[in-house]
Amino acid sequence: MDELTQLLAGQPPWLQSLIGVTLLALAALAANYLLKHVILRAAAPWLDRKSKTIDKAVGWLVTVIPLLVVANGIHLVPFLADRAREVVANVAQTLIVLSISLAIVKTLTYLNELYERLPQSRNRPIKGFLQVVKIIVLCGAALIVISILIDQSPLLLLSGLGAITAVLLLVFKDTILSLVASVQLSTNDMLRVGDWIVMESMGADGDVVDISLHTVKVQNFDKTITTIPTHRLVSDSYRNWRGMNDAGARRIKRALPIDQSTIRFLSEEEVAALHQFRLLRPYLAEKEAEIAEWNAREMAGEENPVNRRRFTNLGMFRAYALAYLAQHPRINDGFTVMVRQLAPGAQGLPMELYCFADTTVWAEYEGVQSDIFDHMLSILPEFHLRLFQEPSGVDFGSLTTGDRM
Repeated sequence: MDELTQLLAGQPPWLQSLIGVTLLALAALAANYLLKHVILRAAAPWLDRKSKTIDKAVGWLVTVIPLLVVANGIHLVPFLADRAREVVANVAQTLIVLSISLAIVKTLTYLNELYERLPQSRNRPIKGFLQVVKIIVLCGAALIVISILIDQSPLLLLSGLGAITAVLLLVFKDTILSLVASVQLSTNDMLRVGDWIVMESMGADGDVVDISLHTVKVQNFDKTITTIPTHRLVSDSYRNWRGMNDAGARRIKRALPIDQSTIRFLSEEEVAALHQFRLLRPYLAEKEAEIAEWNAREMAGEENPVNRRRFTNLGMFRAYALAYLAQHPRINDGFTVMVRQLAPGAQGLPMELYCFADTTVWAEYEGVQSDIFDHMLSILPEFHLRLFQEPSGVDFGSLTTGDRM
């Protein structure tokens, strides 16, 4: 060291400054290489190999050491202008603050990755809260950087924030709304990653794939992505199908429009023929006894059939449909099973089947529903009933040609 000092003492001032800066740069580069390519590689087996985020966090953190070498070593360079020393030191300190803040941000991202590996993360995501912390860290870093560059205390800058509070509230309006919404969504368990939601006002119909501070991403069933502002999920209404998945059953609610002109009473011969339907036998046995008893009691001596209770083909079909659903192996009998009439109208008399399939898988559900209605549509003629259907071009054409198809 003494020999180096004597060697430099005999050189011109500008050369001494150049040599000092060069040595300082080499020392910073050597420290950076030693930390990142030797020590970090040696410590790699003890880091989390499942995530690259922790490597970036440590990388930003060790960058502080070479910057500290520059910030403190610049004052040892001889014959360097005080203004130059101050600029270099300030820039190095600024980079130190940025490196530390980025290391904290990456660490928070890594903490979120660790949390998402836990089962309860689907019910209670913390990504939005960590994003708020990141914003606070970056805002604090920006405040310190400005104070370093202008050589003023950060407290002086903080004292001036009161005058621009209204501006900050305007700038961070969406962030504040999103933060409040994130707290409500998480606290009330209103939304989870993986939920199927339908929000018609935003064109969303699919699975939630990401919940962040400002946005919620929904992957629609056509594989497009809809991005919804987080606060809209609190202020606007949407449908969450999670309850269906939790119940393990999905509702079937569809009506058959019956042509009202085909509804009529059944003759005794037609009633007797219906005994061939195994599903109707219990109903017929009970109902025939009930009707016979009522007619014997209330219609004694009355011969006019108009005043007597009789079976209808629509009532028989309704009983058959209910018995069919009750014994169907893919209908969950733990939920409501019902066949009901809706109000008649210009489109016929709707006969609605209301039940729950024992699956929530879309393709399986549609298969169960289609099988049921395939059977119902095919069995209607056995009850002398017909579906209502508006006339088509073929129907009008048959009127003029005389063809009946």
